[in-house]
Amino acid sequence: MPKNITLAIDEHLLDKVRVLAAMKRTSVNEMVREYLKKLVEQEAQFDEVTEELLRLSRESTARMGEWRPSREDTYSGEACFDRRR
Repeated sequence: MPKNITLAIDEHLLDKVRVLAAMKRTSVNEMVREYLKKLVEQEAQFDEVTEELLRLSRESTARMGEWRPSREDTYSGEACFDRRR
């Protein structure tokens, strides 16, 4: 069941949003609802991808070997892993 919320917004911004909503033949309410829905979906997708990457890194059998970057290399600011080199 939909719930109502109160939103404080600058009057000039609201005027512009109302015009935009009219141009898109929708309502400000629908635009806000769609924006929030997309935001939640993006965050959920980000969480899924992050969890998958963490799982892959835990299960990986790949090793770096003996090589480790030096402190100077790490903080030099140079693109040490640039493919165009």
